[in-house]
Amino acid sequence: MSPMFEELDYAPTPIGALSLRQRHDLRLGQDVTEIMLGRDYLMTSAFTASEVALGELGIAACEGEALAVVVGGLGLGYTAQAVLDTGRVARLDVVEFLAPVIEWHERGLLPMGTRLATDPRCCFTLGDFFAMAAGDGFDPEGPGQRYDAILADIDHAPDHLLDSRSDSFYHPEGLRAMARFLRPGGIFGLWSNEGTDARFLDRLASAFASAWAEPVTFDNPLTGQPFTQTVYLARKAA
Repeated sequence: MSPMFEELDYAPTPIGALSLRQRHDLRLGQDVTEIMLGRDYLMTSAFTASEVALGELGIAACEGEALAVVVGGLGLGYTAQAVLDTGRVARLDVVEFLAPVIEWHERGLLPMGTRLATDPRCCFTLGDFFAMAAGDGFDPEGPGQRYDAILADIDHAPDHLLDSRSDSFYHPEGLRAMARFLRPGGIFGLWSNEGTDARFLDRLASAFASAWAEPVTFDNPLTGQPFTQTVYLARKAA
């Protein structure tokens, strides 16, 4: 059995102390990898159903093949890997604000090892997803580059933020600015740790041609109870 608890890495970041840790969960009978920002949980490998659903549902809503996709927020990599596993994506640009997270993937410290770092379809970009959405886009070498889908998994929920820099993104003006980098008919997807928020769904509907929510319910192994998170999806006018 692996050690009961091990801190794999620790680093200061612009938004707080970041740590990567692994522990053996006796209830689950398995090792669990967690990313912590201060005392807050950013991600855990104990349950990843909604992160995977963001990638799968986002690509399923797209039309065509050989898609170009942006994922905002790398984390443990489950959304990005789900996007690639669809087999419909030719280019995946992953934007991550925290340099240590990219390094962990490149060093193979996470459960999926270096799968994303070595996939030729996948490119990591160190940058601020929200600033890029409001500025020249998500490709530093190609300002204005447009994509078939932009999928974001960064904050806990539209009104539960990691820090204040992202607040304006979740309002109609910020969503419309981001939509400039979607191709006609393109898809925006957003992960939320909470149930469907009708107020945010209204904001999405005001910025896109159509918007809907996909609740993702799973058995939370830590509580033994069903838990529902949300994937929001929106389509740009064709």
